[in-house]
Amino acid sequence: MKFICPLIVVDDINISRRFYVNVLNQKVKYDFGENLTFEGDFSIHLKSHYLKLLSLSPNDIIQKSNSSELYFEEDNLNGLLEKLKEYDSVEYIHGIKEQPWGQRVIRFYDPDKHIIEVGESMESVARRFLRQGLSIEETAKRISMPVEFVKELI
Repeated sequence: MKFICPLIVVDDINISRRFYVNVLNQKVKYDFGENLTFEGDFSIHLKSHYLKLLSLSPNDIIQKSNSSELYFEEDNLNGLLEKLKEYDSVEYIHGIKEQPWGQRVIRFYDPDKHIIEVGESMESVARRFLRQGLSIEETAKRISMPVEFVKELI
């Protein structure tokens, strides 16, 4: 068996498409009308169509359940924050926050209240600590990655 992609349900396919394309720079790979797949291999599916396929009622889909998230990487988090300001409806879980392993991330909700996390790549995090003067071993320990991972970045 082969896993293909996560799929999230959205109320308005056009609003969600614009959000993922314009804010998160995702490119549409396939457009099936009620269902889009992005090049990052995740899909959005129109709620009304999805409900029919599964014989569910609208109450069976819970918005803002906070039970999962879509994770993206972007090394220019400040640039992303500027882009997000163009969308008044963005609800933040938190602004840029440093995780215990040194990675900076931001979390917010998409138009359908799915959690979106955007973090720096771990390569970028390691390079930042190396530039700050940490040794390879100190960097590896700080970011919870193998020494080999850090060495490959030099």
